[in-house]
Amino acid sequence: MTRVSREFKTMQMEAVPAVSADVVFATRQFPSYKIGANNEIIDVKDEAKISPLREAVARETALLLEQHKRLSVRDLAKKFEKGLVSAANLEKEDKLRDITSLEKHVILKRLRDSLESLNGRVVGKNKDDTEEAIALVEALAVQLTQREVELIQEKVEAKKLANILKQASEDAKKIIEEERAFARSEIEKAKEAVKRVEAAIQEQDRLSDASGKQDMDKLMKEVQEARRIKMLHQPSKVMDMEHELQALRSQLVEKHKQSLQIQKELAICRRSRDERESHLYELDGFEALGSLLQIRCTSDTSPELSACSAQWYRVSSDMSKELISGATKTLYAPEPFDVGQILLVEIISDGQLVRLTTTGPVEPAPGLGSYVESLARKNDTEFKVVVSQMNGQQYPSDSIHLLHVGKMRIKLCKGKSTVVKENYTSSMQLCGVRGGGNAAPQAAFWQPKEGLNFILAFESDRDRNAAIMLSRRFAFDCNIVLAGPGDRQN
Repeated sequence: MTRVSREFKTMQMEAVPAVSADVVFATRQFPSYKIGANNEIIDVKDEAKISPLREAVARETALLLEQHKRLSVRDLAKKFEKGLVSAANLEKEDKLRDITSLEKHVILKRLRDSLESLNGRVVGKNKDDTEEAIALVEALAVQLTQREVELIQEKVEAKKLANILKQASEDAKKIIEEERAFARSEIEKAKEAVKRVEAAIQEQDRLSDASGKQDMDKLMKEVQEARRIKMLHQPSKVMDMEHELQALRSQLVEKHKQSLQIQKELAICRRSRDERESHLYELDGFEALGSLLQIRCTSDTSPELSACSAQWYRVSSDMSKELISGATKTLYAPEPFDVGQILLVEIISDGQLVRLTTTGPVEPAPGLGSYVESLARKNDTEFKVVVSQMNGQQYPSDSIHLLHVGKMRIKLCKGKSTVVKENYTSSMQLCGVRGGGNAAPQAAFWQPKEGLNFILAFESDRDRNAAIMLSRRFAFDCNIVLAGPGDRQN
């Protein structure tokens, strides 16, 4: 930059009279000029007044400080970028001012040279005016120099602030990148946490569904038991009807037994009249399912039954005999296979053979068929039993077991433990106990598989016969004939 020499003395700024009548200075500031082609001085219009750089920077800084608390990092970075743009614009304006200042110094120098050359040619009052004009030019040069110093200081401050803003912008960008990376890591952690929570919720739902189902089943059982207890303690019309039905069933069974007894007595009377001979033994008992047939002596001269041997047979409609394996006692409880057939017992005493037969076919138990039909609709039916023997030996426990008769298998359980569980096979056998005491109508022989058999005592003869009939029905559906020992061969 070319600077004007400051060797001349500074003058006091007083009102200076015009150099001539034709020259008038409107202001103390020297007008702006541009040097055109051929060193011509061109008047330039005053440019728009530009606010000082310090004020612009202060205003921007105050605005940033005011909004810093409520701006995000990204917004703050945008503000810093705007500040950088403003600083760049101000730097461009400074360059334009430098160019303008240089031109003003050139103009002042040329004007001073022109006035000095004029001062050498004029005399008198005009010379004084010329000297005063030269002094005024020098004063304007001093003011212009001071203004340039101030602009240089402002320019240095602007550069410092621009560097600060640039560094702040870079720091803001780094902070943004760090915050973005941190936010991404937090988002990934949140996604993993959500996945873990979803998996835990699904597992909890699965466990709650399973436990809820178990609780529901348990609750249903408890409700059914409560209803049963309530029905027992608070009889209703349904229970009254059941009691009436049970009483009618008992009366029907009694009438049936009386009818069979009368038929038996008539048959005996008819046979005695026809044969005209006395018998040593006779069959006592109702000839129906659920009863007990027993051989009795008819006179004191009859041999003791303990010294006799007996064998029971089934006699079909074509009068063919079918041996009942194991039925060699003086007592015999008919089972479902005997229904509709005549029973024959042969007694050998002192080499003498005595045959006794029932007066007619064995009658079914009243209501047993409909009861079995209702049980067949279920997939599984439970019967309470007591195991009296296992493999011919006395069973050590007298506790109650549950015999589950299902469509595919039979299972014997004690509490929650399973004693034996077998599917219907050709090696399985099930029939009534062939012999024994007065409990024979309620007992059954069950062989789940070869080498294992049980004697089961039911609560009633009805339950025993229902279990046998139901098991044989399900086994037949599986193409298996479920019978007693020796019955399949016959």
